Amino acid sequence: MVTVIDIVGKKARPRHPEKAQRPDSEVQRKPEWIRVRAPTSRGFLETQSIVQANNLVTVCEEAGCPNIGECWDKKHATFMIMGDICTRACAFCNVATGKPNALDMAEPENVARAVRQMGLSHAVITSVDRDDLTDGGAEHFEKVIKAIRAASPLTTIEVLTPDFLKKPGALERVVAAKPDVFNHNIETVPGNYLAVRPGARYFHSVRLLQRVKELDTTIFTKSGIMLGLGEERNEVLQLMDDLRVADVDFLTIGQYLQPTRKHHKVEKFVTPKEFKSYETVAYAKGFLMVSSSPMTRSSHHAGDHFLQLRIARRKRAE
Repeated sequence: MVTVIDIVGKKARPRHPEKAQRPDSEVQRKPEWIRVRAPTSRGFLETQSIVQANNLVTVCEEAGCPNIGECWDKKHATFMIMGDICTRACAFCNVATGKPNALDMAEPENVARAVRQMGLSHAVITSVDRDDLTDGGAEHFEKVIKAIRAASPLTTIEVLTPDFLKKPGALERVVAAKPDVFNHNIETVPGNYLAVRPGARYFHSVRLLQRVKELDTTIFTKSGIMLGLGEERNEVLQLMDDLRVADVDFLTIGQYLQPTRKHHKVEKFVTPKEFKSYETVAYAKGFLMVSSSPMTRSSHHAGDHFLQLRIARRKRAE
């Protein structure tokens, strides 16, 4: 259950050195509504082969996504650019923390090639936080978007970006590259930030999403949160209001699952009925699209959801 060591070549490195001194917390048994099958299908293996052949990293693997078997079987993968080492140390995240390697200048073309090989109609691109870069990686996002447009012109593109905290002009550069969807996850309610997302600032993230719409009203905006981190219902409802003030179109709500004993513990397994209740409220508050269930993740069914977003925007404009 606990994976704290990565093997790189013949060298071992701690995956989460910043969490080593944290006390162990109990990993609760998952309820019956959170069950996934081990990924073994032919489609899964073909996707794995394409990812490896192009020397790519996916958040599906690095974050331990429970939906990897389902998505990869359909040749849907979320590419994680700029390496597999993050400069942040969020208490919920399974991505390795440390000093990142230099950017791979071949990565934009490699991502574009994989998108074409998979035949993706909708590509999702995310990244680790790169606080070490002067632009937070904005130029690299831009290059990846342009490479995909050149290799697969009909593919729509969704980016799931870091917060670009203290990186002037970074957001504007990514928006100017015109992704179809701009996603930045708020992750949790503001009262949890010091414990769960200490390197980020809640209202900066809200403002980031608002700024996207100010720069380009045609881009869909999206954000996601996890439940089970100790939040209260009224805090979640206030978060929804904050995102609607920022004109966010799409909200995803999923269950937090604890990667290891060193990560933030699961305070509660939220029932499917409660997730449905949040979905109903979120639609009433004006979101164009809401995905709310225990297994919901930011890029799960992203292509289908993008088509539904387009339809919802068109209907609202009528």
